[in-house]
Amino acid sequence: MRIGRIVAGVVALAVAGVLTACSSGTPAESANNSVALAAGSASSSTAATSSTTTVAPTTTTTTVPSTTVPTTTTAPPVAHTATTQAAPEYAAGVPCHITTGACADLSTHQAWIVKDGQVVYGPVSALGGRSSYPTPAGTFRVLSKSKNYFSREFQAHMPYAVFFYPGDAFHLGSLSTPSHGCIHLSSTSARTFFADLSIGETVQVIR
Repeated sequence: MRIGRIVAGVVALAVAGVLTACSSGTPAESANNSVALAAGSASSSTAATSSTTTVAPTTTTTTVPSTTVPTTTTAPPVAHTATTQAAPEYAAGVPCHITTGACADLSTHQAWIVKDGQVVYGPVSALGGRSSYPTPAGTFRVLSKSKNYFSREFQAHMPYAVFFYPGDAFHLGSLSTPSHGCIHLSSTSARTFFADLSIGETVQVIR
């Protein structure tokens, strides 16, 4: 009989423990339960954390190319050398020092036409003035031209006259009779001199 009571008491205590475990219980029990729950929560939290993969932040390194500063090279100043103008080339075989114009040699009774340092016509026969009316020697310029000039001073025709000195000219005239200062040429030569010589061109007369 006593054993039966003891068993009944043990059963009653077991039932009460079960009911206590499902209620809020006493403060001590609540604290124990809270610790248990906290532990469970920590376990759950740890489990959750362990299941989360944390990716380390990616660090991107940008390499900035070095900037090359262009180098400006200053060229040294160019030294300018003064050029010496070449001396004019005179026509070969002509006694006059001209590059363009007419040349007359009173001692040899010859005349030429020169263009750019080259003889283009001559030598041809040319007769100057008589001793009382000598042809002036020197370097002159063509002053004027007249195809049918008439000299009132000497009452003489001077066809194809090319004047290089006041009153004196190359013109068609006798090659045996000296002039009054002009230079006589044949008909063909007089026409050529008249056509080829221009106003302002050089005329050199030498003795």
